[in-house]
Amino acid sequence: MTAATPDRYVVLGNPVAHSQSPFIHAEFARQTGEAVEYGRLLCAPDGFEAAVREFAAGGGRGCNVTVPFKFEAPKLAARVSRRARIAGAANVLRFDAGGWAADNTDGVGLVRDIEVNAARPLAGQRVLLIGAGGAAAGALGPLIEARPASLTLTNRTPAKADALAARHAAPADRQGVRLSTQPLGEPGRDYDIVVNASASSLQVAPVPVPASVLAPGALAVDLMYGAAAEPFLAWARAAGARPRDGLGMLVEQAAEAFFFWRGVRPETAPVLQALRARLVAP
Repeated sequence: MTAATPDRYVVLGNPVAHSQSPFIHAEFARQTGEAVEYGRLLCAPDGFEAAVREFAAGGGRGCNVTVPFKFEAPKLAARVSRRARIAGAANVLRFDAGGWAADNTDGVGLVRDIEVNAARPLAGQRVLLIGAGGAAAGALGPLIEARPASLTLTNRTPAKADALAARHAAPADRQGVRLSTQPLGEPGRDYDIVVNASASSLQVAPVPVPASVLAPGALAVDLMYGAAAEPFLAWARAAGARPRDGLGMLVEQAAEAFFFWRGVRPETAPVLQALRARLVAP
C-alpha cells in the first residue's frame, strides 16, 4: 500500500512569512490522520485573484486568506456562508468542483478563545472592538451572537465603523445587543472586554485608544501574536487588565477552517499548547 497523496492548502496574504498556520495545520493533520499538506503563498498586492486561481488550477484544494485580501475573497466564491456574507469578508476558500465556497472562521475562533480558553463568558459584558477591517468584520457577527450587553465599534475612519455596524444592526437587534460606534479618540470608558482588531500592532504603531477604556480586571485581546502583540499586551498589563494575544484565536479559527475543508474537527488545546511552547523555545 502507498500513502495517500496529500491535499494541498495554503495561507495566502501579504505579509505571510510570519504565519504559524502551516505548523497548526500540520498538527491537525497528524492528530486526525488527514492527508494534508499546508504552506504559505505570498501574494502581490494587486494579484490576489490570479494567485488563488493559479493555486487552484495547480491542484490546490483550498486556502486561508489573511490581510489584506479578506474583503476580496467572497467575490471568488459561488457559495458564501451567512457569516461571511454579513461580514463582507472571508478568511477561507474551498475549491469545490461544483463551485467554490467561502466562509469566515475568524469570529467563531475569537469567541471560542475568549469563552473557552480564557474562560471569560461574553454574555452581559460591555465589549469594545477596535478596527473595521477584515478581522473586525469577521469577528463582529459571532461576538453579537454571544450576546454581550453592548458592543461598541471604534476605528480610525469612522465611516468604516458606521458601515460595519449598519450591516450588523439587524442581528444585534435580534440578540438584544446594544450596537454603537464611537470616535477613536473618545471611545468610552470601563469596558469589560477590549479586542484590538486594528492594524496597529502589525504596523508597530501605538495602541490607538486610551487606557481608560479598560475596566479593572478587563480582558484585553490583541489579534496579533509574538513580538507584534507585545506593546499592546504591555499596555494592558500596565493598566491592570488581563492581556491575551491572538494565538488562541489563530488556533481556534484554524480548527474551524480545517472542519470546513475536511469535515473533521481537531482538538485545539494540545495544538495551542504546542504552539506556545514552540514560540518561546530558544
